[in-house]
Amino acid sequence: MTTDQANRAVEETLPGLRRTVEQARAEAAKARSRRAKDVEPAEVDPVARVLVDLPLAHLDRPFDYQVPASMAEAAQPGTRVKVRFAGQDVDGLLLARGADTDHAGQLRPLRRVVSPEPVLAPQIAELAEKLAARYAGTRSDLLRLAIPPRHATTEKKPSPEPAAPPAYDPAEGRAAWSGEGPAAAYLRHLERGGAPRAVWTAGPASDWPSLLAHAAATTLAGGRGAVICLPDHRDVDRVDAALTGLLGAGHHVRLMADAGPAARYREFLAISRGQVRIAVGTRSAAFAPVHDLGLAVVWDDGDDLHDEPRAPYPTTREVLRLRAGIEDAGLLIAGHACTVAAATLLAEGEAHLLAPSRARVRDRVTVRVAGATDAELARDAFARGARIPAAAHGLVREGLARGPVLVQTPRSGYAASLACERCRTPARCASCSGPLRQPGPTEPPTCGWCGTASPAWSCGTCGDRGLRAPVVGGIRTAEELGRAFPGARVSTSSGERVLARIDARPGIVVATPGAEPLVDGGYAAVLLLDTWLPLARADLRSGEEALRRWLNAAALVAPGGEVLAVGDPGHPALQALVRWDPTGFARREAAERTAARLPPAARIATLTATADDLEEALLLLDRPTGCEVLGPAPVEVPKERAVLRVPTRHGAALAQALTDLQRLRSARKLDAVRVQLDPPTL
Repeated sequence: MTTDQANRAVEETLPGLRRTVEQARAEAAKARSRRAKDVEPAEVDPVARVLVDLPLAHLDRPFDYQVPASMAEAAQPGTRVKVRFAGQDVDGLLLARGADTDHAGQLRPLRRVVSPEPVLAPQIAELAEKLAARYAGTRSDLLRLAIPPRHATTEKKPSPEPAAPPAYDPAEGRAAWSGEGPAAAYLRHLERGGAPRAVWTAGPASDWPSLLAHAAATTLAGGRGAVICLPDHRDVDRVDAALTGLLGAGHHVRLMADAGPAARYREFLAISRGQVRIAVGTRSAAFAPVHDLGLAVVWDDGDDLHDEPRAPYPTTREVLRLRAGIEDAGLLIAGHACTVAAATLLAEGEAHLLAPSRARVRDRVTVRVAGATDAELARDAFARGARIPAAAHGLVREGLARGPVLVQTPRSGYAASLACERCRTPARCASCSGPLRQPGPTEPPTCGWCGTASPAWSCGTCGDRGLRAPVVGGIRTAEELGRAFPGARVSTSSGERVLARIDARPGIVVATPGAEPLVDGGYAAVLLLDTWLPLARADLRSGEEALRRWLNAAALVAPGGEVLAVGDPGHPALQALVRWDPTGFARREAAERTAARLPPAARIATLTATADDLEEALLLLDRPTGCEVLGPAPVEVPKERAVLRVPTRHGAALAQALTDLQRLRSARKLDAVRVQLDPPTL
């Protein structure tokens, strides 16, 4: 048979094959329909409303299915089920059961109940719905964050019996909180079943893990539960230890995303089944199904670890704020710093301020800025321009006589950037024009983009071969301080090598923000270097974030210790540090942003996609009143980004318009557009 003959034979056969396939599909559909009719429905509430686990925005709604009589007992609200959808078996969560349906035809039966364990609490389902509306996302995406994957072996094991009620007197909590403003009244409200809201700015040398443990214990004594969300595992460890020391074992669980499938699911079930009433963890703990929630706490809410990197990108503070409203629970936004968002709650009367008195702060710490006085400049004429001036050396020397000294530097590594020693032109790679950096004291300059080493580099502007380091990292700082104080022990903590704790012997610890190790009793002194660097970031929150990092480091000082910041004494952020006035600085930032029509006076959303998709999305968007479109502007090849801005009063309308846009594009099977409301940074 020739090739042409073979092709003709195939063409003659194809129509018959197509008819055969279509007939088989039709017969299969009829068979499924007959089976559905033959299934006996449950006598009570035979209709199940199921949220299918699909990422498509236009399918983000419950679908009605029939509950077979054989599954009537197991198919309860909150359970995992399998259903038939679009010709395939998909996972779903049973939201509710009812007697009637709006569906005109025959309902398909549930395929099976994956597990009779109710993993979706009604209050968490409502929270997911409100968060989806606020962030223009889908409930399926949010419930993936809220409910850990099933671990069948763990689920079959019974949870431990609830521990005996702890012998805790709420008066202990009020005594522990006595130095934090009107905290006693706040705790009384919690104990009596109230829903007070507060912003707490903890002072220096504060034992904040113990105070948070007392707040949770007071809530538990009143018969309700608590959720405490922290940025990372080191903070979780501290609060975990404080709760264990205060209440004993068995009264709280740790909810950590990296705990492992079995451990994470076991702790989740202990909360879901009501054996434990206090949950402590990172941002995923905000969804913990605590029974009778009475207190929701977020510590250091400005930390970017609280910002969920997956769609729809909720932040822990907003999750807990909405949840506290749903469950009529108390809310505590706490930290050494105060974010603009928290200051806005204070200004609107939604929360009260808890803070130590000025006298208490002055007794605990002295903060100053190098070169802040004429006398210091008279002693050292180069103090203003020196990276580590004489005042800083004096602070380290005096601190070493009493104990360890913490030195915070904003960059890790050795030399984070390089420039020509003669003409100050930034040093660039000859291969790709990327910035050169020096990984270590004995290593050659290396490109930060392509990794090419340039041992024979010469300046393209003046030809000089000398290099200087405008931005010095932690390793280089430790090297310089080691030469200046030859007898001192010098340690570094940054990047992948983070020290959790050090002993109280005298020594110098050079750490990047967030990597400062703990020390019993606190540091004798704290030195903050290169304060200009975080302030120079082209970001709306640069000042707010810089002050937060400085306060977190300064708070590690021992009572009566000293903090020295090297920088411009006239900068508002450094002035706020000297006064230890995070709330005043946040209010000032809020006022400036309001004048510039930026959050909190405006609500912002970003749309990111290819140029064609972005243009099409902006045409399809039903813009609410007062909506401005800024851009588009390129962000990364081939993507562009547009920024949408509306007054705060139209924020809900913007979220709804973006939700409708996502549903429309999803239904038309158009390429996805990345939508993010309230982005932490632009």
